[in-house]
Amino acid sequence: MQILQLVGIGLTATVIAVVLRERAPQFAMLVGLLTGVVLFLAVIGPMQDVVRVLQDLAQAAHVDQGFLGTVLKIIGIAYIVEFAAQVARDAHEGALAGKIELVGKVGIVVLALPIVTGVVESLVHLLP
Repeated sequence: MQILQLVGIGLTATVIAVVLRERAPQFAMLVGLLTGVVLFLAVIGPMQDVVRVLQDLAQAAHVDQGFLGTVLKIIGIAYIVEFAAQVARDAHEGALAGKIELVGKVGIVVLALPIVTGVVESLVHLLP
């Protein structure tokens, strides 16, 4: 889908959610959630192309595929956590959104630890 179509879907859903929020807030949240899922599914295809290009670049640069996989997982966690936190905020659950973000940050740190360790070990070996 074209970006203008996706933005149009998002804006249309926003108007519907605003109208519904006064009369049926639970449906307004549902509209937001479903629209988010539709938009997310619409960009999965193009993201697969980006992943393929990154894999080709990593292979050409002789970068360990494990590192690339970890970075891609970290990016995925960031997007999914942001989506979930926004859904919680739409439901007026700001505290829950903060906890979702905290869990995501911890998950990212755990995944990034081997990369950070590898960089530090490489620096140690370079020092006399």
